[in-house]
Amino acid sequence: MTGFSRRSFLLAMGVSAAGVPLLDRQAFAFTAGTTLDVTAAPIGASGYRRLAAGPGWPTVVRNDLIAAKAGREARRQALASFVQFSDMHICDAQSPLRFEYLHPIIGSGAHRPQETLTAQGSTSLVRRVNAVKRGPLTGRPFDFVMTTGDNTDNHEHIELDWFLTVLNGGRIVPNTGDSRYEGVQNAGISTFWQPDLSSTDDYKAKGFPQLDGLLDAAVREFTSPGLDIPWYCTIGNHDDSVVGSLPDGLLDSWYTGRKKIVGFGDPVQNAKVARAFSDPAALPEALAILASGGVVRTVTPDERRRLFDTGEFVRKHLPTGGHGYTEANADGVDVFYTFRMAPGVTGISMDTTNLAGFAEGSIGLHQLNWIEKTLRRNSSLYYDWLGRPTRQNVTDELFVLFSHHTSKSMSNVLPDRRRPLDPRMNGDALVNLLHRFPNVLAWVNGHTHRNVITPHRHDTPSRSFWEINTAAHVDYPQHARVIEVADNGDGTLSLFTTLLEADAPYQVDYDDRSDTGLASLCREITYNDIHSRTNPLGTPLDRNTELLVSVR
Repeated sequence: MTGFSRRSFLLAMGVSAAGVPLLDRQAFAFTAGTTLDVTAAPIGASGYRRLAAGPGWPTVVRNDLIAAKAGREARRQALASFVQFSDMHICDAQSPLRFEYLHPIIGSGAHRPQETLTAQGSTSLVRRVNAVKRGPLTGRPFDFVMTTGDNTDNHEHIELDWFLTVLNGGRIVPNTGDSRYEGVQNAGISTFWQPDLSSTDDYKAKGFPQLDGLLDAAVREFTSPGLDIPWYCTIGNHDDSVVGSLPDGLLDSWYTGRKKIVGFGDPVQNAKVARAFSDPAALPEALAILASGGVVRTVTPDERRRLFDTGEFVRKHLPTGGHGYTEANADGVDVFYTFRMAPGVTGISMDTTNLAGFAEGSIGLHQLNWIEKTLRRNSSLYYDWLGRPTRQNVTDELFVLFSHHTSKSMSNVLPDRRRPLDPRMNGDALVNLLHRFPNVLAWVNGHTHRNVITPHRHDTPSRSFWEINTAAHVDYPQHARVIEVADNGDGTLSLFTTLLEADAPYQVDYDDRSDTGLASLCREITYNDIHSRTNPLGTPLDRNTELLVSVR
């Protein structure tokens, strides 16, 4: 075909290059500002790469659980429309107790070259949601935003204040300690990007630019407009553990002190400290190494860096409406709740964190029983643990569940000190519970910093559901996800998942220090992080999709 590629022909016929059916793009009414229209595309093939506008991603129809039926577009009725934020990791990049020097070992989770810009980057996503306003495929105005955990990075009070201000609106000074930046990025250490210094470092060797004045701009005051719609919150492991992995109480006083370890001369010691993030047996030796010193930078102490506990996390949400939390959650023990998403649709915000430490999650039996009771009260048909159907005279409510962890990352079954005698259950236990209720549509989560959509099939199609996992705001591609729920009038529902990018140019001049310019640079830097080890975009099956689910 002269001038018309096979891919173009397939797209025109409503089929992807891989043979996957696509939704008719002419049905899109509100695509502006979404990845249906345009996406970030790297320029060049290797090295440090700038970004430009690239083609949008089509909506892929997924029939994994039930086949799509013809004519559903004409019958379709929107039930709910919302946005998921996840893994914002609003970061005090100058905090004394951070483990940046471990980034060559454990990757970008220890240090990110863009971490001074996390508040500005997340604010640009707030602006995007405010501009888009409605679901692109149903046109239903957004009902709410849900943030699925790791809202803060070091779970400091000041980070929580910044997070709340980003979403509620107001003035933010993303700085702690001295009026000037005091972190690893101007310490003259070559393993970190030194944007203000002309000296070489590991990042500049791979093409990172010198950006004079970037750190001064990063810590200056700016204003977030706040979300125009209600928002709800779910807690993540970085919101209740030291750097998301270590139990509180071991090193808390370091946060408000003046001693900041920026490295150890011995890579063997670094490796021993890194091991403690995944192996409880390595923790005593790691603590002894930390106590011995290392390469230290003196920083200005700041009491606002004090750690918050789960009760304080909840209580800081209450003055501005709670965002799902109520006084019943204020003691920090049971940090889970239900909320009305839209008429006939209820959300369940779960707590999959574990105060024993370590990044992976689990769920307590107490909470699992609470979820079961909640679903049973609102289900005309459910199945017991033996698979026997039970019918009752109640009206079915549709359910979407939210958590930080995914089904595959819920493997930490150590006792949680909030309920020390409560058995901890893994992700399979939760999946098995949800299979018992035909009115469960989806489980929406974060944690992995990747876009992944997983079908949870059951032999009875109505007992199947989707798991929707969305990439992190702190890392590339800084996606938020729109999820629209629509009744197709034929015994099926469609869940439309459409990704949003930050409301910032794909590329700005390197001397641009405006708030928008900083958000743009944040995205560019995230793409080029030399220690990033994830495949965040996922496949086309994990991005913009129509997910069919049976409700019969």
